[in-house]
Amino acid sequence: MKTMNRRLLLLFALMSLMLTSCSRDKSGAHATDGKVKLVLNWVPEPEFGGFYAARDGGAYAKQNLDVEIMGGGAGVPVVQMVASGQADFGIAGGDEVIMARARGVDIVALFAIYQTSPQGIMAHASRKAKTIKDLLGSGTLAMEPGLPYVAYLKKQHRFDGVQIVPYDGGVARFVNDPNFAQQCFITSEPLAARKKGANPSVFLVADEGFNPYVGVVITRREMVEKNKAIAIAFIHASREGWRSYLDDPKPANATMAKLNTTMDAETFAAAAEAQKPLIETPETKSRGLGTMTKERWETLANQLVELNIIDKAPNVDDFLVSVD
Repeated sequence: MKTMNRRLLLLFALMSLMLTSCSRDKSGAHATDGKVKLVLNWVPEPEFGGFYAARDGGAYAKQNLDVEIMGGGAGVPVVQMVASGQADFGIAGGDEVIMARARGVDIVALFAIYQTSPQGIMAHASRKAKTIKDLLGSGTLAMEPGLPYVAYLKKQHRFDGVQIVPYDGGVARFVNDPNFAQQCFITSEPLAARKKGANPSVFLVADEGFNPYVGVVITRREMVEKNKAIAIAFIHASREGWRSYLDDPKPANATMAKLNTTMDAETFAAAAEAQKPLIETPETKSRGLGTMTKERWETLANQLVELNIIDKAPNVDDFLVSVD
């Protein structure tokens, strides 16, 4: 289905192109007349359901916005597209945002879908593991190397007792090998494995202490400086859309199913249900859906420095923007 991990790997390869593109013409978006483009970092799935609900349910229209939602996929350079003005808003991972900022890309963060990262490790329940650490003493673990969460887990627990192999994007090997574990999104691979008869236990990386915001709405600084009313309207309407989607995902799921025929209705419904506690938390109930804190961003930035992924933590105040 999806993975933000491939996008992170592509980020480094595209970074030089991003920096060049940022200085080019920014007339591709039309925010000043209410027409805006939102580019997703994967294909239409429940993790984006609130945006489709906002569009189809009229929340954007009430704010005088005409929103074009552009589906993504492997290789779609969301950060570059937003920074260069090819899209007004985009969806990125929190670690992507900080890595881009550390390299001088002038994007800002406005809203976070996932308060708890859906990134995890799944293993067969028959292994009776209690934590991720229990899976690192034996067996095989499939992960994409070179990613921040992998570096974090390796620093915390080492990988001396487990064989690390590349993640192939599927669940076939997992289903057939009781000693095989793999990276996953709680809304994706575990559902696929269960449909094939497996019984996975899922352990969130967030529970190990690495919990970036996921599904972060980004825009370029120019948007909030010159068209802040558009940014405010977009976030308010998106929040309304997400409230609607969490309450009843069926209409937006039906829309996305027409755009993403690789997922059936049952999987759309299961993924929507699985992600609810990651999106709506005690904090969002008191502060609103999509809320973000300076402290969370600072923690993540410092972790990326400690992992030698960036040299210096960017100033959070420079890219964390409140439009409420």
